[in-house]
Amino acid sequence: MKRIYVLPVFLFFLVSFNKIEKYTTFNARESIAVVATSQDPLPSWNDGPLKKDIIAYVKKVTTKGSPDFIPVENRIATFDNDGTLWAEKPYVQELFAFFLVKKMVEANPALVQQQPFKAVVEKDKAFFENGGEKALIELLAATHTGMSEDEFEASVKEFFGAAKYPSKNVTLKQIRYQPQLELLNYLRANGFTTYIVTGGTIEVVRAISEGFYGIPKNQVVGTSFKYTFDDASNSIKREAALDHLNDKEGKPVGIQLHIGQRPVFACGNEGGAGDIAMLKYSQGNKYPSFQLLVNHDDAVREYSYQEKDNLSLNAAAQNKWHVISIKDDWKKVFADK
Repeated sequence: MKRIYVLPVFLFFLVSFNKIEKYTTFNARESIAVVATSQDPLPSWNDGPLKKDIIAYVKKVTTKGSPDFIPVENRIATFDNDGTLWAEKPYVQELFAFFLVKKMVEANPALVQQQPFKAVVEKDKAFFENGGEKALIELLAATHTGMSEDEFEASVKEFFGAAKYPSKNVTLKQIRYQPQLELLNYLRANGFTTYIVTGGTIEVVRAISEGFYGIPKNQVVGTSFKYTFDDASNSIKREAALDHLNDKEGKPVGIQLHIGQRPVFACGNEGGAGDIAMLKYSQGNKYPSFQLLVNHDDAVREYSYQEKDNLSLNAAAQNKWHVISIKDDWKKVFADK
């Protein structure tokens, strides 16, 4: 993810919350067992140089006696989320923020006269365009704070059980990238510990990381608000103040705070230069490292977009990172369910 949230705002309102579907979970152990016995651990990847490079890297760093062997405790893999593990047009957390606005306004209609609620209800795109990141953080602070963690997590699960992705009219599990799910499983089957390092708020991603990706919530690094302990309710609550923006140069900082060591494998995406610092940080590892950058170049099966300054792809070329062409490298883009 490149910034916390990006417009266009009007897409937020296209999500339907009427049909509640069963919230299923991702069984990481079963998936790893399948990978371990599979002749092709990455079946949704086209056979080609990139797939071969990934498999060759994993083999050389996990083979005992190899000069490139990496001890299990140092096999850290970090993945961005938006645009890297699932689609980001629009951002899922944008949809969630507006879902919360709807609930809050229904509970307290007077909020409709206050910003940023007023702008959301009136579909005032200019309010967010003119206010930029400040206005969007204000929206997050208004909707993501002031409640206990249990209450917030319940809201997240309610949203994910009902929401449809606007531009494709599918469940949110169906906007996950199938090749990336296979890559996560393949790495874990070979002793890697996988982390999500996202620009999104940590609480939202933690609530779904296990069920969507097989990644426990304590292996999620993200943007966070300040926490306080409420003695009366014996619970943790978030204040309406940003603590850490886990984007761009903030990602290596978040990795150090939460993980405490550089990843040897890092994967991000092109679209806003949000992952360059994480991939550079990974490349500074004392062990052999591998960097991947997803290029959104498939307008037919996914989306086609790029940075105006081409900063991420330029960095990939300069630093010899591997670039995923969705159009050329993936046989299949999205998960079926």
